[in-house]
Amino acid sequence: MPDNGQHFVAVVGGAISGSVAAEILADRGIRVAVIEQNKRPYGKIEDGLPLWHVEQRKQEYARIDARLKKPGVYFVPSTKLGRDLEFGDFCNNWGFSAVILANGAWRDRDLGVAGAQEFVDKGLVYQNPFIYWYNHKNEKDYTGPRYETPDETIVVGGGLASIDVVKVLQIENYDRALKARGISTSMHELEKGIPAACKAHGVDPQSLGVKGCLLIYRRREQDMPLAQPPDGATPEQVAKTEMVRLKMLRLARDRYLFRVQDRRLTTGLVVENGRVVGLKVAETKIEGRKAEPIPGSEHELRAPLVISSIGSVPEILPGVAMKGEYYTFTDEDLPRYSGANRVFGVGNVVTGQGNIRVSLVHSQKVTKRLVEEYLRTGDSDAAGAASVASTEARAADQARALDQVVESLPALSQEQVAAIEKRIRARQEQVGYTSDYDSWIAKVTPPDLE
Repeated sequence: MPDNGQHFVAVVGGAISGSVAAEILADRGIRVAVIEQNKRPYGKIEDGLPLWHVEQRKQEYARIDARLKKPGVYFVPSTKLGRDLEFGDFCNNWGFSAVILANGAWRDRDLGVAGAQEFVDKGLVYQNPFIYWYNHKNEKDYTGPRYETPDETIVVGGGLASIDVVKVLQIENYDRALKARGISTSMHELEKGIPAACKAHGVDPQSLGVKGCLLIYRRREQDMPLAQPPDGATPEQVAKTEMVRLKMLRLARDRYLFRVQDRRLTTGLVVENGRVVGLKVAETKIEGRKAEPIPGSEHELRAPLVISSIGSVPEILPGVAMKGEYYTFTDEDLPRYSGANRVFGVGNVVTGQGNIRVSLVHSQKVTKRLVEEYLRTGDSDAAGAASVASTEARAADQARALDQVVESLPALSQEQVAAIEKRIRARQEQVGYTSDYDSWIAKVTPPDLE
């Protein structure tokens, strides 16, 4: 491996943004320790994308695997900051040149209604645990919470993740209804379109009596973040994006037969016998990005279950300072954790967006900046540099110039590198990672994982 200054960087999180950061660093001869909280590094590719995304899942797994098998990358699974490693000790005492937080956004954004947390799993469910259950519920060794999927569930959201939640509900409900008729279907058949699946079995969907779940959104249908305009979009491009959003929503409704109410703001919970049985909502008036409740429009929407799917934010980690729902990063080009000089952030832990493409682009942009401005190593991969440069160009109008060039750090000595490697190997042995990456993945992959 090239000796470019004997830098050694820790990347916390091995999924999209973490593996991209690791690859960029490793390709420049920098040693990288990837600290992953789970046994497998796939993050929301595994636990956030519903099961039917088979091909995308396989492709993303392969990309992550290839990045984490790069020479100079040390994979450390089953290790979580705040649980297995103390944040301050890890950042300050392990000796890394820098620490990159790429641990994603795994905590659901609060519903925003007073007292809502008291009713979690009492008629109120959040998206992340719901999708995790759906993906793992058929595994023999699954021991996590289990959820019902009743007809007429209300989903609060509007983004792509909320559409996935709606699809889970509709697929589950029509599967049950068809089974009651003695008709066996599969998730994959129904995911291709409920009307088409019913037609293939000679059934009119309306005859099954499924009323469908209800998706509510606080702004207009054309405002749903199902597609994004380009950076610095013209009014014409914004209008085109709005039309794309409407088309995407229409196609989803036609294919999965759910209901939508836009311009609905959740203002409270309807609670009976200690359980949520609906929402109090108000119609909204839209002015730009604001959705203001219209006085006198308040009413109740009753439902057997409410699922909140309004976004994800970083998990609270002991010792990590936060401002509101996010860690305290400064500087958009090179997000630096304000509580430590050598700690940076990439991907969803900074953006708060659970989007694969956003996570990848952000990690490329920030890691390249880190390498060039902070570690000051040479660029040995022209093709990779061109790709990252184009990514930077796409994000240029959103990024602001650095307030000052970050001072470069002195290279680590051979003794310091050896000390870090010793700590890493000790942790790997502690969790049972005693062979190579491929052997570990084969060992920890459940045989009945779909």
